[in-house]
Amino acid sequence: MWTPRTMAWTSRLITVAVLIALMGCFIGAQGNYRRPTRVGVSCCKEVSRARIPPTVKLVGYKQQNALSPCVDAIIFYTEKDKICSDPDARWIPARLRGTTLILIRHLNMFMY
Repeated sequence: MWTPRTMAWTSRLITVAVLIALMGCFIGAQGNYRRPTRVGVSCCKEVSRARIPPTVKLVGYKQQNALSPCVDAIIFYTEKDKICSDPDARWIPARLRGTTLILIRHLNMFMY
């Protein structure tokens, strides 16, 4: 026979059981969580002020902002390589003319 006292006790027991089940779900989910692996930094950490010879064919460039350990740089891309140049070098504006800006997502061939 269900009395008000046994109904209250049953209600509390069901509430506690549901809370324990929910805690088990959350704790179990944390055990399956895969932490990200360490991501390497791929940027220019130093630059050159040396002029790039006109004979070197550039296919594009991008500007890199300083965010440690990376430094401010203009990254010129050739067909096979990248060149990290000082953005304050006097020859940069002339060399940028006629060179297209490459979008980062299109640089799959330049995984550095």
